[in-house]
Amino acid sequence: MITVHHLNHSRSQRVLWLLEELSVPYEMVRYERDPKTMLAPDSLKKIHPLGKSPVITDGNATLAESGAILEYLVETYGNGRLVPAKGTQQYLDYRYFMHYAEGSLMPYLLLKLIFGKIKTAKVPFFVRPISNKIADKVMGDFVTPNLTRHAKFLGDHLEKTTWFAGDELTAADIQMSYAVEALESRSKDMTISPKIIELAKRMRERPAYQRALAKGGPVIPE
Repeated sequence: MITVHHLNHSRSQRVLWLLEELSVPYEMVRYERDPKTMLAPDSLKKIHPLGKSPVITDGNATLAESGAILEYLVETYGNGRLVPAKGTQQYLDYRYFMHYAEGSLMPYLLLKLIFGKIKTAKVPFFVRPISNKIADKVMGDFVTPNLTRHAKFLGDHLEKTTWFAGDELTAADIQMSYAVEALESRSKDMTISPKIIELAKRMRERPAYQRALAKGGPVIPE
């Protein structure tokens, strides 16, 4: 039996969604973030040394990292589902977006979150002008231009296809879902393609997504 070690408001929601799409039985052990620090509890370190989520156990195997977990699940339990046929452009897109989500897009979204928190953090009044200036400089010169470029890339890609790897949902869309929702929620000061908004809506309308949400709780991107 697969056990998903699920941290609230985390990337492990993607694992629940994939398992629901595949109709694979699983158990869920729930962990709660510290309400002040928003960090995972130390008890997760008993499952994996880094104490991060998602983590799954399946028999004697323990796997961490979203992409690795999703690939393991579709290879072990998918029976060809949620993966395009090898040798096709759709398969190449599938492999690309499985890695792009965390390798290329999420770092900028995380930086946007961090520097946004710097601007609202409680600091001595004489420090605030300095911290705000640094945050504004990094955001204006680095984070926002790069996020805008990535948002255009995604919007242009979705002009040509329904999902990220073709006209059918794949595990790459599930892997991309956390970043898409983060981009949607953090794009109030930038323009993103309606195609991205439409994709996020399609994701949330899927029955398996809704079942995962009911079990794991709301997704609030980090």
